[in-house]
Amino acid sequence: MNPLTVIRDSLYFFQRNLVQIATLCLPLVILEAVLQHIVENAVGPNPSPGYGLLVGLLVYPLYTGALILFLDARSRGESPRNRELLALALTMWPRFALLSAISTLAIVLGLSLFFVPGIFLTVMLAFSEYRLVLRGEAPLAAMKSSFSMSKGHFLRIFICLLAVLGPLMILKELSLSLLNKDENPLLGVGLESVSSFLQLFVSVVLFRLFMLISDSSDMK
Repeated sequence: MNPLTVIRDSLYFFQRNLVQIATLCLPLVILEAVLQHIVENAVGPNPSPGYGLLVGLLVYPLYTGALILFLDARSRGESPRNRELLALALTMWPRFALLSAISTLAIVLGLSLFFVPGIFLTVMLAFSEYRLVLRGEAPLAAMKSSFSMSKGHFLRIFICLLAVLGPLMILKELSLSLLNKDENPLLGVGLESVSSFLQLFVSVVLFRLFMLISDSSDMK
């Protein structure tokens, strides 16, 4: 389970299925960016991070849940329609939103405590969304299962997250420093949309890891 192999395989899948992933997720990603912009304008400069979290809880569970369902279907050779994936993701929204809220608050709190606990929680909770969507577990049960699955695989998960998220975060910061999104709202929405869409690749990588670890556990 070489991290580089996992990332390579995930990139190949992402490229092969880019059109359907874009048609499935990009409209909601853009909606999320637009809502974030509206909220920022409504509450004024330097808004509380809580507003961004609330907006994310409205939309993020829908497109991420739909993406996870799509990844699972494609891994079984199926080709479901986007509306079917979104309809199923909508039924999971309450539980997914609760999971996202608890996980985000825990990670943010961990990051505020000398940073390391936040990184630890980010890795150990990496599979909680997949447990909720694909195994039908409740939010707290999914978090507990993720901890169990991640044991013995911490370094692999961490390397994959760092290798993917690191360049994406650097690219985002570089774009924001070179382009003044405050002067052009449309540009700001575009940058946020592109950044969020590219970060969906993280979900593809984690799904690949999730399947590999699940398969290895079943074989024991």
